[in-house]
Amino acid sequence: MKDTGIIRAIDGLGRIVIPKEIRKTYRIKENDSMEIYTNQEGEIILKKYSPIGELSAFAKEYAESLAQVSGHVAAITDRDSVVAVSGGLKSMRGKAISDALEERMNRRESVVAAKGEEAYVPILEEMPREAESVAVNPILSAGDVVGSVCLIGTKVGEKLGEVEQKLIQAAAGFLGKQMEV
Repeated sequence: MKDTGIIRAIDGLGRIVIPKEIRKTYRIKENDSMEIYTNQEGEIILKKYSPIGELSAFAKEYAESLAQVSGHVAAITDRDSVVAVSGGLKSMRGKAISDALEERMNRRESVVAAKGEEAYVPILEEMPREAESVAVNPILSAGDVVGSVCLIGTKVGEKLGEVEQKLIQAAAGFLGKQMEV
């Protein structure tokens, strides 16, 4: 466990303030849900809750199926990181999503674009060189954005199109419904 040297008092309602620097580093925003764990040593552990993370095994299988059907790299993200990836670029798993992707998700926008186009949205801040084009669709559950489904074209000059857009729309709709159950 990393020592920050920061000490906070608990108020009369049992609340504690998480320092701004830590919230910024871990992308914790107002109204985010936190999971609370304890261990044998009496430590209290806070973890940002991810509804997609709860379905990580399912998301992995869905990404594998999507990659197989589409012939492209498939990635499923929560609001912070890549939860599952299949079809290549496995190094993306667990990495933080880009601010641009987070912004598009918040605006509930679907994107299909090739590298160099104005609409292109990198999934990560530093995308692998192989990523030539992307198709991204937000996952909505009970009206809230909880993540995204992405397809990544890796062939030089390749541009994803309407078929890929329909695939990720269907996948995002299905995953969103699974979280409502």
